[in-house]
Amino acid sequence: MLEVNSRLRCTRAYIKEGICLYDCTLARPQKRFSLDKASHRANLRHERTNTMGKIFIADDERIGRASAVIKVGGLVAFPTETVYGLGANVYNPHAVAGIFKAKGRPTFNPLISHIWHKDQLPDLAKTDSRASFLAEKFWPGPLTMVLPRKEQNPSLDLVCAGLPNISIRCPNHPVALKLIKLSNCPIAAPSANRSQSISPTTALAVLESLEDNVDMILDGGPCAVGVESTIVDLTTPKTTILRAGGLTKEELEEALNEPIYLSDGNPNRPTSPGQMLKHYAPSKKFRINALSAEKDELFIAFGPDFPDAKMNLSKTGDLREAAANLFAYMRQADETMEYERIAMAPIPETGLGLAINDRIRRAARN
Repeated sequence: MLEVNSRLRCTRAYIKEGICLYDCTLARPQKRFSLDKASHRANLRHERTNTMGKIFIADDERIGRASAVIKVGGLVAFPTETVYGLGANVYNPHAVAGIFKAKGRPTFNPLISHIWHKDQLPDLAKTDSRASFLAEKFWPGPLTMVLPRKEQNPSLDLVCAGLPNISIRCPNHPVALKLIKLSNCPIAAPSANRSQSISPTTALAVLESLEDNVDMILDGGPCAVGVESTIVDLTTPKTTILRAGGLTKEELEEALNEPIYLSDGNPNRPTSPGQMLKHYAPSKKFRINALSAEKDELFIAFGPDFPDAKMNLSKTGDLREAAANLFAYMRQADETMEYERIAMAPIPETGLGLAINDRIRRAARN
């Protein structure tokens, strides 16, 4: 008889397909930042949460099982180089609807479609020499391109939020690429967390946020980049960044040898992910551009000028290190019981600082 952990949503479809999701071998919990005894107790609670049986070490066997879950319309959280994504078959509207329900995400906010090789791009979108050049130059990597849809396939309407354009990227992570390839379809995937909350950079962070709303979580370790992909609009002659991310404006300008424009978009009618006014937010009040902590605030520093800070995104002022630590530190600060509020030091508006500032400004909105 097939035994399945009662906390897993092992549907009749999975049983029919012979997919057993239960596994007694669970991923090792990530090392967490602890500020006090209360935080330590919380850490132990999070580690015990792993016994729910949702998290699986991302080896070949589990990736194969995850691809089977995708094929029958389930939801799989998986690592990328940026953040963890919550994935479903891009051509299955019911599965895609499950993403919106699991996250509590408004359906007018489009999703990114992930492919495993740049040669798949023309299957989904109308391309030009600029798109082909960027795919060759930066894929796999933290770049999402917004392009006209190749055809108005009704099954893509929910992924694209009814828009004539589609957002596509090829992630730079072996687990993500293998999952997409084995699933035999592009995978629609926003960040694997509740809408407007802090994006997850570890498998445990996914579980803490989504709980029973995901069928399987592949643990590939902490994400290397730590902020989402850069989204560029290629539907007009002017290349425009719609969301700053893991690929910098300077890198794009150098590659294309032309100016890159910036746009925050319309939060009421977003044309790409990441344009909502409030996003990436902790539950505590969050103050930015702070030079020191006020009463009951946990101060997150940046750079060498804050030697006594309990948390520092990068003591050397390295923006790549800061980006990789950003969401994890925000999450840890949000969970500590010792402080009621969070403050963060100023971050330079250059390189990856553009993406970091975008995230913390949205997080700080009341």
